[in-house]
Amino acid sequence: MPTGLAVLRPRLVGFLTAVSEFDWRLQKKSDLNVARYPPSGGLVLGSAVTKKRVFMTYDYLADTRIDPRIARLLAAVPEGGSRDVLSYEEFVGAANSPKNIAFQEARRRFMDRIDTEEVASSVGLDITYHELISQPDGNTVNVQVYRPKGDEVVPCVYYIHGGGMMFLSAHDGNYKAWFRTIANCGVAVVAIDFRNAVSPSSVPEVAPFPAGLNDCVSGFRWVVENAERFGIDPNRVVISGESGGGNLTIATTMSFLRSGEVSLIKGVYALCPYIAGFHPREDLPSSIRNNGISLQLHNNNGVVGYGEEAYREKNALAWPLFASVEDVAGFPPSVIQVDECDPLRDEGVAFYRLLLEAGATVRCVELLGMTHAGELMIWAVPEITRATAAAIANFAAN
Repeated sequence: MPTGLAVLRPRLVGFLTAVSEFDWRLQKKSDLNVARYPPSGGLVLGSAVTKKRVFMTYDYLADTRIDPRIARLLAAVPEGGSRDVLSYEEFVGAANSPKNIAFQEARRRFMDRIDTEEVASSVGLDITYHELISQPDGNTVNVQVYRPKGDEVVPCVYYIHGGGMMFLSAHDGNYKAWFRTIANCGVAVVAIDFRNAVSPSSVPEVAPFPAGLNDCVSGFRWVVENAERFGIDPNRVVISGESGGGNLTIATTMSFLRSGEVSLIKGVYALCPYIAGFHPREDLPSSIRNNGISLQLHNNNGVVGYGEEAYREKNALAWPLFASVEDVAGFPPSVIQVDECDPLRDEGVAFYRLLLEAGATVRCVELLGMTHAGELMIWAVPEITRATAAAIANFAAN
C-alpha cells in the first residue's frame, strides 16, 4: 500500500464522521406517507415517517462479508440517520442552507486530497475541459475529456457520476482520480457534469427529472459528434456510471432506444445502479438486509428529490426498475456490476434478469466484500478499484 494512500485512511474517518452528523433539520412530518409508495409486495415500516431522525446501527466488524479494510473505516464512524422530507422545495432549501453549503465545501476539500499523482498518474494523458449546450433547455453543461497522449484513435468510456442524481460532481477530486485510473488503461474518458436535482454540481442550476437525464443524453450526442476531434473511435463508445450514475447510464440508453438511435451506444457498464426509488421492498431483500451499510434508504428522499411525479407514473426513464421487457428490447451488450453488501444489490440483479428476459447480451458481476460503490474507494481498496477500471476499459475496447 503506497504511503500516500495509507495517510488518507484516517482523514477519511474524519470526513465520514462529519457526514454522519449531517442534519437536514426537517422537523415536520412528511406528507409523503410511506404507505402510499411501496410497490406490490413492499414492506411498510411504521417508523419511516416521523419527525425524528431514523437511526440505524450496524456492526461492521461483526459482518464477515465486508472487506475488513472498508469495515474498519466504516466502524469508526458514529451511526447517522435519515428522515423523510416534506416536499421537493423543502429538501432543496435545506440542502442549500449556509450550514450545508459549508459541509459540501468541506467534503469537496477532502475529496480533493485524493486527487494526487500518487493515487492516479496524469503522466501520458491529455486532460481538457469543455462546455456544451444541453437540449431541450439550452443550459450549459461541463465536460471533462481524458485520453492517452498521441494520435491513436481509442475507445471511449462516457462516464456519469453517482450521487443519487441529486448530489456530487464529476469535478470532485475522487472522481478526477477515478477518471485518470480508467484512462490509464488506454481509453478516452468523457465525464459529464449534469444538473443535479438537489445540490449543484459544477453547474449552478438544480432541477428534478428529467433535467439531469436530458443533460446526459445531450452529452453522449456531443461525444459522438466530436469523436474525430478527440481521437475517439465512434464504434467503441460505451456508457458507464455508478449508483445514481448507473441509473442515468441505463436511462440514457433507454432514451436512445426510444429515439431509434441506440446503435450509437456500443455497450453499457452500470455499477451498483440506483433504480428502484422506494425502499424497503420485500422483493429486493438486500434493501432490508443491507440497509444501514453505507446507505440509509428507508426514507422518501430519493423519490421526492429526483422525481416524485415520475415515480407515481412508474416512469422507467426516471426509475428504470419500472421498465418492462418491451422497454429494454434491443438493449446493447451490458455488464451490471453489484456489490455484495450494498442495499442496492438486488435491484441491479433484477435489472440484469430483465435484460436476460429481453434477449440482451448481458452478464452480472458481484463483488464480494464490497459495500455500496466500494470498488471506487481507491484509497481503501486500490487493487479492486484498478481492476474495475481495467474491466470497464476492456469492455469498451472489445
